[in-house]
Amino acid sequence: MNSYGYLLDLAIILLGTKVLGLLTKRVQMPQVVGALLAGLVLGPVGLGVLSETAFIHEIAEIGVIVLMFCAGMETDIKELKASGKASFVIALCGVIVPLIGGYFCALIFNRPGMIPSYASARTFLQNIFIGVILTATSVSITVETLKELGKLKTRSGNAILGAAIIDDILGIIALTIVTSMADDSVNIAIVLIKVVAFFVFAAIVGVIFYKFYKKWVDGAKKELHRHTIVAFVFCLLMSYIAEAVFGVADITGAFIAGLIISNIERSEYLQTKFDTISYMLLSPVFFASIGLKVVLPKMNFTIVAFAVVLTIVAILTKIIGCGIGAKMCGYQNYQAKRIGIGMISRGEVALIVASKGSTLGLLGIAFLGPVIIVVVITTIITPILLKMVFRDGTKPTEPIAAGEEIKSYYENVEEIRRGDKRE
Repeated sequence: MNSYGYLLDLAIILLGTKVLGLLTKRVQMPQVVGALLAGLVLGPVGLGVLSETAFIHEIAEIGVIVLMFCAGMETDIKELKASGKASFVIALCGVIVPLIGGYFCALIFNRPGMIPSYASARTFLQNIFIGVILTATSVSITVETLKELGKLKTRSGNAILGAAIIDDILGIIALTIVTSMADDSVNIAIVLIKVVAFFVFAAIVGVIFYKFYKKWVDGAKKELHRHTIVAFVFCLLMSYIAEAVFGVADITGAFIAGLIISNIERSEYLQTKFDTISYMLLSPVFFASIGLKVVLPKMNFTIVAFAVVLTIVAILTKIIGCGIGAKMCGYQNYQAKRIGIGMISRGEVALIVASKGSTLGLLGIAFLGPVIIVVVITTIITPILLKMVFRDGTKPTEPIAAGEEIKSYYENVEEIRRGDKRE
């Protein structure tokens, strides 16, 4: 009987995420918030009905890969190229400011009489590692929210996507530098070479695949299922190669695969196929799995105080850091605010970094609880804040892409009122 338990788990997750998604929609919040809350309610922190299993973990991983693949297909590559330099500056500021903020926050609490660390690494490295955790950005939450709001192709949306991808790379470098100080087996030079090699590889493979795939798909008289299968195979291969061969996040490989296919004339047809399976199965499991990962250790007053301060620092440093980067690149104040808020969510990325630090003795068990609280709050608050800043009626709607008509203020308000009709 237990061998079929995963079927019941899936049924509970799908029903729970949909019900809570509709409830959050009724109070004018994105449905992704409901999916995240469903994981918390059903998981160890809440009712304890479900816990993360190997099956749920694997489905969730495929879910985030497909989500980023679809985001790549929806991205305006011309706009992304135009915001390339800006995305790098935004990502760099969005890494440096949280790193400094997290370090000084840990510096205050990580000392005798405050929070016992029990970590094997020296205090300086522990404090730096808290900052490294805060540099993480979980772009999948933001992508789903922007898709739901219909704002993924705006100038702010493209800047967030580009900055988040670069943020992953900078985060890997920061993590490598810190872990190399605690683990002699980690070689910084090799990691940097692998990162550069991946993008060279992606460029070469991308050009070759695009030419052959475009000719095959666009030359066909009708849409065929085999085109979708080949696209998915390409997505999975790029994801696998990115993670297994080059040590780059698999979602980066998936996003680049989607970006390569985005210029094909029938990319919208391909996207509808992936949207269906993502909406029905993969995305709900992925967002719920974030909540299922959360297990809070014992907390005392000092640890709770640290959790509150760290959460505030985590939110403000991303808004300030990315906002400053956006302003440096010529974005308007309201766009800088949107970009900063879009980068707040730490999600599963921060949990993975924290787990790595715990294994290497860079993160004491007492600090794990506050980190989890930061992940939960930033993950839930990001979609809420994004909807607030994107529905600000005092600002004009952003241009979607070069040559397209800019919607008027009244059209924008009406679009927001209509909301997402998928139920």
